[in-house]
Amino acid sequence: MALYRRKSSVNAAELLSRRSRGIRDAGTLLRHGMSILRGVLLQENRSFTKVWSKTSKSTIMYENGKIYFENYQSCYSCVHAEPQSLYKLPKRSKQEKIEDALLCLSPLDKTLSSPSDHKTSLLALTANNWLYRLSADTGKVLQKVYLSANYRFRYLAWDVSQETFYVKSVQNRETPLTRQAGIAQNTVMHLAIFHVFPLQIVGILEISKKVFGNGVTDVVLSQGVLAVSYSNKSVKLYSLEHIVQRYMTEKLTLGEQSSLLGGRTVGDVPFGIPANIQITGFPAVLFELSCSNNGVQIGGYPWHYIYTPPHRNHKGTHHICSLKDSALAIDGIQNMDCCSLESEGIFFHPDDSGRIIHVGPTTINVLKILGELNGALPSRVVEDFSMSTQQNNPPSQVTVTSSGRTVKRIFHQLDDDPCRETFRMVEFEDELDLLAVVITNGEEGEGKAHIRLRDNQSGKLERTIELVEPWDETYRHELFFDKDTIVHIEQKKTNFCCHVYKLKPTRK
Repeated sequence: MALYRRKSSVNAAELLSRRSRGIRDAGTLLRHGMSILRGVLLQENRSFTKVWSKTSKSTIMYENGKIYFENYQSCYSCVHAEPQSLYKLPKRSKQEKIEDALLCLSPLDKTLSSPSDHKTSLLALTANNWLYRLSADTGKVLQKVYLSANYRFRYLAWDVSQETFYVKSVQNRETPLTRQAGIAQNTVMHLAIFHVFPLQIVGILEISKKVFGNGVTDVVLSQGVLAVSYSNKSVKLYSLEHIVQRYMTEKLTLGEQSSLLGGRTVGDVPFGIPANIQITGFPAVLFELSCSNNGVQIGGYPWHYIYTPPHRNHKGTHHICSLKDSALAIDGIQNMDCCSLESEGIFFHPDDSGRIIHVGPTTINVLKILGELNGALPSRVVEDFSMSTQQNNPPSQVTVTSSGRTVKRIFHQLDDDPCRETFRMVEFEDELDLLAVVITNGEEGEGKAHIRLRDNQSGKLERTIELVEPWDETYRHELFFDKDTIVHIEQKKTNFCCHVYKLKPTRK
């Protein structure tokens, strides 16, 4: 019989003392550290204060405590009380401009051959097809690979986060001249697939009409699945592992010779990396679906998918179906029936709980799926918790003029009208287990925004944070909630501005 152990609360001072003495394992210490930070963050004598702002003529990016300006040329760290400059890269020519980038975090459970591999790095793709690995702290070039002189690569994205990423080329489009000349354009685009830790090439894959059919509009990789979207509003999913195993003609290694290059070195100028994944057959389709806007999301437990059927009468509805047999879940059609300029959003919760977040202008529903993995009964979608805005009374649709004439409005006020309280976005802080919900209200003549922090498990409102700067809904906004830091990036006409808030003691 196990001994009974009384559960007791330990204050922050005792937890910090235990940590200094090395008591408990690293994972437990991290959880306790985040618990302390969450407790401090939610105290009434602490508030988020705006500490820094900076404008730019180009897009501003934020990633894991770092702010990037001037196409990743300039980097600021948010670790300190206010952002400080980490580095500024030498000025680049237009041909060397960084087109896209990914932040690469080093693994804690591996011993790597090079000490630089253990440092956080920035994977940067340039306009002239170079892939650089830069130190995230100094901007120093740690490694560089020439991709190809034959394809124009422009986009970087994770396939499996911090394990595999891919570089996507621009799409080859058929022009009126080539069509008039009778030149058939078979190749749609190319994907270069890499592993990290250490940086290593898997291969370059050609997406062609001969293999994948006509009407391909886009291709993405996610969790080992190749998702191909078509102009007829359909999506087909393929196994990348199956394609690589069956159609790879030669295994490549960066810095070593390849027979596909006539004995030349892989990743060197001017030949770069050869296309070593040549699909000669027709890969098996894992899943196929017709949907509006080529949008399908897969997640939950047991596995489900969310989509909108491509028919006009289904516009604004979201169907939640079992991936096993495509059966619609009970209460699986979600529709907020709202009247707004911005469409509502729905997605699987990023906390891997299998829940679903459905965001509308006046309501946010957090849903969960009830069902058994191999059960005979259909699954059911139920509400876990819900949030609502405090809507003002809508104006009367009938107005009486001073002369006594009755005038009837011919339009209704939108649910996301700038003068009404409206949900704009939801961010999840995984380490603190908090949801940051952004709400705007323009009653005072200009758009103002605030953030409501809610418990991720119950939806309970923990505290409200006011944003100082106005919120103009006619332009793009991004908000990041990262432990003791809030970053708001906004567009102002042709310029961009970054505002940083830090957790500080409240002055009496």
